Amino acid sequence: MRRLSAAAKRNMTHWLSQGISPRRLALTLALGFAIGCIPVVGIPTLLCAMIALALRLNVPAIQVANYAAMPLQFLLIVPFTRLGGSLVSARPPWVLDSRVLQLPSVAIVARMSSLAGQALLAWLLVAVPAVILMTLVFTFMLRRIPAMAAAEAGD
Repeated sequence: MRRLSAAAKRNMTHWLSQGISPRRLALTLALGFAIGCIPVVGIPTLLCAMIALALRLNVPAIQVANYAAMPLQFLLIVPFTRLGGSLVSARPPWVLDSRVLQLPSVAIVARMSSLAGQALLAWLLVAVPAVILMTLVFTFMLRRIPAMAAAEAGD
């Protein structure tokens, strides 16, 4: 594995110490990661940018966390859909008969929208405690970085 050069370390230290406190940076990373796991492809990038601007968070940091979560987003689509379906007592999506393929495209889109809604419900129930937990863990970790100790007073 390649080590960071001295210039890269200085740049990272400068970026981390640009007036953002460990707690705010931890919240930024936690939100970016959680939003990056939304089980609907295409939504997280725009949503992260809007939330970062609305809450005055670090936009590049939230997007980095969002993109880091992207592989997990694809892995969690099916589990979130199944969990959401069980929460609303829906028929399992994998129980389909041959008539589904003969439905008009409007009915197929409606079914897919229903599945997306179920997945979003499950994501919301998991994301809230996950953001809280990740924020606490990231804050603890970031406070151990000497460059972040200077920004602690601005929190």
